[in-house]
Amino acid sequence: MIKEKAFTQLIQEHQGMLFKVTSLYTDTKEDQEDLFQETVFQLWKYFETFRNESKITTWMYRVAMNTAITHLRKSKKRPNAVAVEHLVMLKTENHDPVWEDRLRQLYQQLNKLNVLEKGIMLLLLEDKSYKEISEITGLAPSNVGTRISRIKKKLRENLVK
Repeated sequence: MIKEKAFTQLIQEHQGMLFKVTSLYTDTKEDQEDLFQETVFQLWKYFETFRNESKITTWMYRVAMNTAITHLRKSKKRPNAVAVEHLVMLKTENHDPVWEDRLRQLYQQLNKLNVLEKGIMLLLLEDKSYKEISEITGLAPSNVGTRISRIKKKLRENLVK
């Protein structure tokens, strides 16, 4: 019973993060809901194996991203554009159409990245350190830095066009 309560609380506290990951790797609301459910199942399945060697959120990101990538491979689908409103758009009192347009353009470009690049940028946008991104993706921290630099360059070039 304690395990179930702890897991339920963990999911409730971090459902926004899971929603972002599952939204980024799916095309439709139905696919996103299916992937969200599968991610929660995978987290539950391996909950007892978490060894506290990293932050719980690092472990959750890793499980969520691996589940999303596996889901993509199984369905043989390529991720397409996802409505920005479903990702990061925060409702603010100060409506800024210029900011919203820039954010929309950024997400259009992010959706053109490959699966790993997209995941790295999602983690970077979540203010994860290179070390945390390394732990989640399994890449060396120096490789993470190199990839981020290359991805930023690619995004800059595409946004300027």
